[in-house]
Amino acid sequence: MTSEAAAGNAAALPTDIAAVQRRTVLVLASGQVLGGLALGATISLGALLAADISGDDSLSGLATASLTLGSAALAVPMAALARRRGRRISLSTGMLIALAGVAVVITAAGLRMFPLLLVGFVLVGSGTAANLQSRFAASDLATDATRGRDLSLVVWATTIGAVLGPNLVGPGESIGAALGMPPLTGPYVFTIGAQLLAIALYLIALRPDPLLLAARLRDALTHDARTRAVMHPDRPVLARFAIFAVAASHGVMVAVMAMTPVHLLHHGATLTVIGLTISLHIAGMYALSPVFGILADRVGRLPTIAIGQALLLASLLTAWLWSEVSVAVTVSLILLGLGWSASTVSGSALLTEATAEPFRTRRQGRSDLAMNLVGAAGAVGAGVVLGWIGYSGLALVAIVAVAAVVVGLVLVWRGTRQPEV
Repeated sequence: MTSEAAAGNAAALPTDIAAVQRRTVLVLASGQVLGGLALGATISLGALLAADISGDDSLSGLATASLTLGSAALAVPMAALARRRGRRISLSTGMLIALAGVAVVITAAGLRMFPLLLVGFVLVGSGTAANLQSRFAASDLATDATRGRDLSLVVWATTIGAVLGPNLVGPGESIGAALGMPPLTGPYVFTIGAQLLAIALYLIALRPDPLLLAARLRDALTHDARTRAVMHPDRPVLARFAIFAVAASHGVMVAVMAMTPVHLLHHGATLTVIGLTISLHIAGMYALSPVFGILADRVGRLPTIAIGQALLLASLLTAWLWSEVSVAVTVSLILLGLGWSASTVSGSALLTEATAEPFRTRRQGRSDLAMNLVGAAGAVGAGVVLGWIGYSGLALVAIVAVAAVVVGLVLVWRGTRQPEV
């Protein structure tokens, strides 16, 4: 590129990238609220629909498994689309596919076709893939000093939708009955509305596209301090560790969380206690994510991952030692959510920083793919382990994954000479 072309490109760039980044984070957080709202209503009804249409309660878990499979299958294609067309097109396409999935689910419920229902949930999984990609979109233009915070704010926004979504089931059923919709599908009215708003938000407001703008900054070859701050050399070892840490932490969280309601129910806990435990767990996952984001910016990505693993270890030890005490199990689930939050936020920030811009979306897609596949395997394997050696045994088995992350962390920490990471 000639110096004249570089100067022309630089002149075409927004003069205040920081202002663009602030607006981008606001748009992504708003989209995350809408996406979480849609997903919350979907997940809360998925198992009920699967059990009702299949006529077999043992098949109810296939709804969540289909959502996870869909998210995993679409993670890499959506990342590739983002690389070619930008985050705006990728995120809106993911939500559009999810919207089509909701239509398939409603149709399957009306026709009482179980295989078609599962196909619908696979398509709905693209909404989860879009929600996961949003956190990386928040880091496209962020600097090292704010990347963890910006990313965590988008993760935190999920809390609002995750809390509101399940609470719309009652009103949604009333609306669905008035519209003549199949039983248990009424709340999808809110899902459709939220997804339509999210698509419009991304298409209209996510301008300039953060990923495309980051590429233009790279190509402009300017000497602006802000431009240098969002560019990084490629460090594949750190990137691979970040992917591993996020996936392993997610697998531990899903495995223990998925079996906790079953364990509590078998030990006499009421549905109210079980619901409270899961609600507090979700609060642990999302509500304090900005705290861990700021911590990752100030003390470093690797130390914050270490904090996350310590929290996961504390959770698993609590579950192992006091598995028969419902209060202790609740405390364990809160710690589990906090450990997941710290590891996911800091690991995602580390992956972005350790990857040169041309390779970022590819690795981010692989990270989301690994995260979903490990989570699905954890959920399936946890059921086998629970039946074999119980809840305490499940906690001990999960500690192996935490230990593997800690070993990797020590090796990476010794191998890097980047104290600011």
